[in-house]
Amino acid sequence: MHYFRRASLFQALCLFPLLGLVALRANSSSAPASPTPAALAVVTEADQTLMSPSAAFIRLQEGNTRFLAGRRAARDLPAQVKATAHGQHPFASIVSCMDSRTAVEHVFDLGLGDVFSLRLAGNIINDDVLGSLEYAHKVAGAKLIVVLGHSHCGAMKGADDDVVLGNLTSLLARIKPAVVGVPADGKPRTSKNLKFVDDVGRLNVILAVRQIRERSIVLRELHDRQAIDIIGGFYNIETGKVEFYRPLVGAAPVPAPTSAADSVTPAAAAKSAH
Repeated sequence: MHYFRRASLFQALCLFPLLGLVALRANSSSAPASPTPAALAVVTEADQTLMSPSAAFIRLQEGNTRFLAGRRAARDLPAQVKATAHGQHPFASIVSCMDSRTAVEHVFDLGLGDVFSLRLAGNIINDDVLGSLEYAHKVAGAKLIVVLGHSHCGAMKGADDDVVLGNLTSLLARIKPAVVGVPADGKPRTSKNLKFVDDVGRLNVILAVRQIRERSIVLRELHDRQAIDIIGGFYNIETGKVEFYRPLVGAAPVPAPTSAADSVTPAAAAKSAH
């Protein structure tokens, strides 16, 4: 089973010490004091068409800010059931872990029809995930892909400890490049070292984001013309906060503004890149 070219892993190793430099801190001061009506509505086809990847990113930032503050938006879920009964127009896809504490609908304060949610242990990338993402973005029109890892992840612990258990064994093998890629610091490289567990989790997100671009021609083409953005995130299960990352060196992703007013369309972003 092929994971990465040697060069890709070398890039990951070079990037890992600079992780703090590429972290995109969600600017809570830029989020509105209370959610606007537009943020609460079901995403329509027109909304999705006009939304830029950076505006989609802002919606997730604002949702996490509300979640942290305990200001979850009031939604009429029965009405949303009816509004989405005959079609959906999600603005993002989120590949996250199956951990019961990391449900993205809560973490980002989302409603019905807002995002495609792909959940599996270790937020790994396989052919089924790639096919789902290709549908979500090439066919259904979503604008942003987020690979979301989390702290104290059981899948990272299993990979760190070389756990062998039925079909879980092959799943954990997909995380091994991240285990190997974390630089040695003289401390135990097992699940007993929670810093190491989280370092593996963050690097696993970086490598997963790169895999999406490297292994999918469809998504790479969309990303190249800035019709979509592909970013990483890491959820702290102790605080509820999500930090975001841009692991795609040299891929020229759409800039992430700090407010909705600063968001740009893919066409404008492409023009400014030249």
